[in-house]
Amino acid sequence: MNLVTGAMGSLLPKLAELLSDEYKLQKGVKDRVRSLEKEMKSMHAALRVVAEVPRDQLDEQVRHWAGEVRELSFDMEDVVDKFLVRVDDDCSEPAAPKSNKLKRLTKKMAGLFTKGKARHEIADAINDINKQVQEVANRRGRYTVDSIVARPPAMTTIDPRLGALYNEVTELVGISGKRDQELMKLLSEGDDEAKKKLKMVSVVGLGGLGKTTLVKTVYDNIKGKFDRSAFVPVGRNADAKKVLMDILLDLDIYQNQFTMMNERQLIDRLREYLENRRYLIVIDDIWDGKLWGVIKWAFSSSNNLGSRLITTTRIVGVSKLCCSTTNGSIYQMEPLSGDDSQRLFYKRVFSHERGCPREFEKVSIDILKKCGGVPLAIITIASLLASDRGVKPMDKWHALLESIGRGLTEDPSVEEMLRILSFSYYDLPSHLKTCLLYLSMFPEDFKIRKDQLIWMWIAESFVQCDNAENILFDIGETYFNELVNRNMILPVYARREVEACREVEACRVHDMVLDLISSLSREDNFVTILNGIGDSISSRCNIRRLSLQNDRKGELQTTPIESVSLLKVRSIAIFAPAINLMPPFSRFFVLRVLDFTGCNLGNHNHLNIRGLGNLLHLRYLGLAKTEISEVPEEVGKLKFLQVLDLSGNKHIEELPSTVNKLRRLMRLLVDSKCKRLPDGLGNLTSMEVLREIHCDSLSILNELGSMERLTKLGILFDNLSFEMMEAFVESLGKMSNLQSVVITRHGVESQLLTGEGVDSKTIDLLGEGWVPPQSLREFVTYGLIFSTVPTWIRRNPLHLSHLTKIKIFIEDVRQEDLDILGRLPALRNLNLWSFRQIGLPLVGADGFRCLASFMSFSQSAGLIMFQPGAMPNVEKVELWIKLRVAIEEATGQGGDCFHMGLGNLLSLRKVVVNLHRWGLTVEETKQPVDALVNELRAHPSRPDFQVLPDPPIPYGAPDNDVMAHGCYREREEDGEEE
Repeated sequence: MNLVTGAMGSLLPKLAELLSDEYKLQKGVKDRVRSLEKEMKSMHAALRVVAEVPRDQLDEQVRHWAGEVRELSFDMEDVVDKFLVRVDDDCSEPAAPKSNKLKRLTKKMAGLFTKGKARHEIADAINDINKQVQEVANRRGRYTVDSIVARPPAMTTIDPRLGALYNEVTELVGISGKRDQELMKLLSEGDDEAKKKLKMVSVVGLGGLGKTTLVKTVYDNIKGKFDRSAFVPVGRNADAKKVLMDILLDLDIYQNQFTMMNERQLIDRLREYLENRRYLIVIDDIWDGKLWGVIKWAFSSSNNLGSRLITTTRIVGVSKLCCSTTNGSIYQMEPLSGDDSQRLFYKRVFSHERGCPREFEKVSIDILKKCGGVPLAIITIASLLASDRGVKPMDKWHALLESIGRGLTEDPSVEEMLRILSFSYYDLPSHLKTCLLYLSMFPEDFKIRKDQLIWMWIAESFVQCDNAENILFDIGETYFNELVNRNMILPVYARREVEACREVEACRVHDMVLDLISSLSREDNFVTILNGIGDSISSRCNIRRLSLQNDRKGELQTTPIESVSLLKVRSIAIFAPAINLMPPFSRFFVLRVLDFTGCNLGNHNHLNIRGLGNLLHLRYLGLAKTEISEVPEEVGKLKFLQVLDLSGNKHIEELPSTVNKLRRLMRLLVDSKCKRLPDGLGNLTSMEVLREIHCDSLSILNELGSMERLTKLGILFDNLSFEMMEAFVESLGKMSNLQSVVITRHGVESQLLTGEGVDSKTIDLLGEGWVPPQSLREFVTYGLIFSTVPTWIRRNPLHLSHLTKIKIFIEDVRQEDLDILGRLPALRNLNLWSFRQIGLPLVGADGFRCLASFMSFSQSAGLIMFQPGAMPNVEKVELWIKLRVAIEEATGQGGDCFHMGLGNLLSLRKVVVNLHRWGLTVEETKQPVDALVNELRAHPSRPDFQVLPDPPIPYGAPDNDVMAHGCYREREEDGEEE
């Protein structure tokens, strides 16, 4: 039912917009719009209550009424959108010359006629909608909330999680082995003094991973070592007073007056009772951080008797609150390993753990892959394949395999599993439920790019904001992060970065969660999926969102899409090879989202991309990696377009001038091969993300200054003059919301290696004349060479409180440069290149407090000395060292050639040292290499490391050999040398 609240949430702002003076509606029409607005607000308030009730607990009439309201809201929004499109002024049209006055006047009169007709049409449409609203209102008796929420059934439903408390441990692989050992280690870690303090551990993970069973197992095994113990389930919508009373009861403390006490009195009673006792208490399944904020006061940190407190939760944020003290630890529950998954599955299906008949091996592996190591899913699916008469036939296995993740399996045990997962779903606020259900648009195991998903949400109006100054994408990113935090989606991290620096770039949906949201989407007509499996499209059904997947191997889609009305489709996502199913663009009238990413449009002539210009409601157009060679001029008709993604199309060399008419465009991505941009980019004042654009003209650089809302800029220069840099710096200074700047200068790669012909004075304008906003998070350059650390960093490093990543090339690196960079309070990733390294740089304990990744390259680089306490959080260090210089520096210092103090970097996980040994023999190289290898082997953190002489030293090379090949590497997993 939350789908209705989502639809209403996007409709109400548009009704308010319609009432503004801009659209000049007649007074009678305005009155009816106001009446509609009030009625829909009342519906919205009622539906928000309905959305909190699980679907199977709602009265059938309520479900029917909510469905009517949903369709009515969609239809009403379509009416408003059509009107807004019709009366939209084309402010981007250039003024016509005086000789065209008659043409301008004719066009203006035609526009007035069109707008007048549009106002007349919307008046008729609103009258019709009003009648429908009144009919729906009369049928539901004015939607009194008390009558909407279903009465409790005669027989109370049993909580399906109850079995987790009483499962036999021997039935659950992975519980009595590695998992409980890891949890026990967390409970007992530390020195003897620490063991006496109250230790708190929070177990967090997706529903169905076995958190309760694991904790109950550990609890039963160790509770005899404590004076008092209690195991208290909590659950959703828990009451703090009841939880406190349950703890007291489980501790065998009961007094009649407890029911008369308030929370404070109960907390005082618990603290008094537990003060001088060694206790073990488990609080299972906490959902609310505020609830924990009350409960935690019952447990005094001054208890030094070795007491232990364990909590479980599905929400990462709650687990962090539970372990906010210095003696708290989080145990992230991981899925079962492949071997444990197989053992559990085979035992349930075949009554033993040793394996399965050969004919079932392949399908078993495929089924277990979909279960994703979740014990609840494995047990549930296994129960469907085993029967009293033995194992079910092969065709049943394949039918089940095809249905998992699509919400198509109808079986009581599967319903119970989905009910357990649905607790997490119904705990979401309504806007997050809508956003989560939208993920059913994507195929199983699909890597969904974070940015793409958030912009799709924005185009669908799922992301709402009352303050026009706020950035919608940032709000959408909080939605995404909260779904990760609640373990509803699985984060996919960027590669090539150390763990502390990795950003979430995408997500996947666990097949069991996909099963749930696909089922809910189908029931509420939220998404219609065509994939050759269980397709069901009714000609009487209004399709709102369409996902063309066709992922059934070796079969072509047979669902007749031509017979279905597509007039009300709002979103279409096409995944190859389903491109063949895509109907002509003329079939769609209110389409907002159209994504062809990865589909080869060049081979499908039935789709004329010039027809895209007729999709006037379009907000999101994804044409990335579609093999198109040109952008049609007709794209300029898409006045409401917010996102145009053309990335990955290397054959597009220029953009049409009509792109400059897209005044609402917020995100434009092109391939780096596109080198010609039209004049007039300054019209795109709504732009927030602009990536991979070539700027080789002063006019375009000047126009960038009009994009004051820009947050992410990726720009490339083939030629860069002093005047162009001046214009660029001036435009940058007008962008007060900038978060990321990536600048690439082509054609200077050889300069980076030789230092010849470098003109750093031009680049220094960017360092001296620009004052970046405090919002800056990332500054990355390729081919730009500064003479020194930019003035905007030197001026006040503490001002740049959000700057986490820098990649920069400086002519000469001095000690003071490292000291200044070290003062950046949030810096986590530093990539520092230079021609010369002046002196022997020292990295002390005062700077780089947050740094996780450090890379230093210099043509004359010798040693870098890391002092005790330096870079306390660094995980990866990559150094490029000129061996001859390093040896000379070490000799001058009278010390060991490679005593750089890497052992002082206590958080190290990976080290790469590149040694340029030009002019040195093998014999001269081996000693420092061996010294460095020994130092790293003795490192307390045992990091994975590579020592790479350049040229490499091959096995058996003579000591006097100067040019050779090979390398030394120690592997993290087995310690082998090669």
